[in-house]
Amino acid sequence: MLLLPAVMVIFIYHYVPMLGIIIAFKEYKPWLGIFQSEWVGFDHFKYLFTYPDSKQVIWNTLIISSLKICSNLTVPFLFALLLNEVRAALFKRTVQTLVYLPHFLSWIILGGILIDILSVKGGIVNQLVRLLGFEPVFFLGDGDWFRFTVIISDVWKDFGFSAIIYLAALSGINPALYEAAEVDGANRWQMTLHITVPSVLPIAVVVGTLALGKILDGGFDQIFNLYNPLVYKKGDIIDTFVYRIGLVGGQFSFAAAVGLFKSVIGFLLVVISYRLAAKFANYRIF
Repeated sequence: MLLLPAVMVIFIYHYVPMLGIIIAFKEYKPWLGIFQSEWVGFDHFKYLFTYPDSKQVIWNTLIISSLKICSNLTVPFLFALLLNEVRAALFKRTVQTLVYLPHFLSWIILGGILIDILSVKGGIVNQLVRLLGFEPVFFLGDGDWFRFTVIISDVWKDFGFSAIIYLAALSGINPALYEAAEVDGANRWQMTLHITVPSVLPIAVVVGTLALGKILDGGFDQIFNLYNPLVYKKGDIIDTFVYRIGLVGGQFSFAAAVGLFKSVIGFLLVVISYRLAAKFANYRIF
């Protein structure tokens, strides 16, 4: 009985709306409704792979997501190792608080900040670039620089919060291991290399394998608040593409087909990554 309200909320808001997936197989017309619209089968899915922009959008998503996953695994891991070596408690807590804060800011706020500080005219970053004698960089208007900006800003926003799981793993290491290593003459670098890293590595494997399920999730909130038509070729991802085609362009059925394609692939990747986590890190939910 205690679980019933939560189960009902999940059923109503997460499962019932899945009936709308049927429009991916129909030529949906709002004035006809879902069930009265013409059935077209897999036509939209076939069109997906012949649509001029589809392949580029999928490729952009894979590149951006892969780089984000790699960066968001490496940077928090290294940060946690470095922070673990800090002995001044006040300094350690201060650094932790400062790096956690960006995680709690929405991309609407951070997007506005980034647009201002990266502006070609008046942006503080390009002012520094000019002082160093270089030409201003159009970070949000050049495709290659846009990808770089997206990845770096995503890492900056979340690396502190993502490091929590590694810090928790570090706190669980038996201090006796370090004491024994110190008695044997090991220095801090040797203790980190032979005790700390192997102890945290299983958690890193779990996080990495589970992150594979998000390989088609490039981060809609971030991209939507930063991109513009100048960077569509290298910055447009599946989620923003679906938004423009479906809600802005009115091609609801085609957008639903693209979204369903992404969901199915994502589901398969989640299953595969779970199996990998269970095999290599003995991680199991059930």
